[in-house]
Amino acid sequence: MSSAGRARAASLAAVAVRMVVGAAARPAPSAALMMAAVRGEDTEFGTALWWAYAAFSALLVLLAGIMSGLTLGLMSLGPVDLEILMRSGTDAEKAQAAAILPVVKKQHQLLVTLLLCNACAMEALPIFLDRIFNPVLAIILSVTFVLAFGEVIPQAICTRYGLAVGASFVWLVRIVMVIAYPIAYPIGKLLDFALGHESALFRRAQLKALVSIHSKAAGKGGELTHDETTIISGALDLTEKTAEEAMTPIESTFSLDVDSKLDWETIGTILARGHSRVPVYSGNPRNVIGLLLVKSLLTVRAEIETPVSAVSIRRIPRVPSDMPLYDILNEFQKGGSHMAAVVKAKPKNAPPHDKTEPEHAG
Repeated sequence: MSSAGRARAASLAAVAVRMVVGAAARPAPSAALMMAAVRGEDTEFGTALWWAYAAFSALLVLLAGIMSGLTLGLMSLGPVDLEILMRSGTDAEKAQAAAILPVVKKQHQLLVTLLLCNACAMEALPIFLDRIFNPVLAIILSVTFVLAFGEVIPQAICTRYGLAVGASFVWLVRIVMVIAYPIAYPIGKLLDFALGHESALFRRAQLKALVSIHSKAAGKGGELTHDETTIISGALDLTEKTAEEAMTPIESTFSLDVDSKLDWETIGTILARGHSRVPVYSGNPRNVIGLLLVKSLLTVRAEIETPVSAVSIRRIPRVPSDMPLYDILNEFQKGGSHMAAVVKAKPKNAPPHDKTEPEHAG
């Protein structure tokens, strides 16, 4: 072989050796990518500092999840809801509601505290993840952890078990409320001043709708029967409805003339009507003078044709047409009478001696 050929062969051999040595010195592509992914800006994978950052990141995710869940769980429990549970719940629910109520009463301060802690945890998480992972991977993991473990799962749990979870973490809530007090308290007071406190009490119409929803007829799993819902709804209407709305017109009322005879026909008519009390009038049916108790007819002999005036006639109270039914019920409960004659309400400037004929006996 000529000298030129040997030189070329030596040159090729040297190039081959350098290629082999270079390939041996470089890590495999997959290993290089993995090391680049788990290596942060200044923290090597597997070191004590790396594990410390990882543990602190997990703690931040846990804190964000707890704050997010408590925000939904506690803020969905109003003071009225807790008062109801304290009075009618199980022993466990009573204890849980009693523990939560003092915290929930500070609604806006509690809201600011929970949101502040949640925001701090979520904003700090990418900082620590960036020290132990590649920035791109840190962003992906941060979004994934915050969405799954910091929002969706905690809120799903607290939506179903808000009372139990809130009572379990009320100690933590008290601690963070103390820590965040310098910021949360003034903001909470500002919100109290600007927005006020929401009244969670139900109006009468809402209570009636709530009772109706809980009836068996509504088909929503309620336990109230039709009679129970009717009674409750009627009781709620007592203070709003007046005597005029519930009265029976005098024209439709069965009554007796004070001068009529209690013969077989009259007594038969009274029994057929089935009333326990019959209004008695004098001359004009609107001139009701009293009540005849049907049970007092037990001693009356029909063949004698005793006049109505000879039987004991009880006094009938008169009530104004605008008198609430609840007040009338209170009067009836005193035992004086279970029937009243409704008269037109006197105008405010009417003279005191003005008499008004009854519109009905109810």
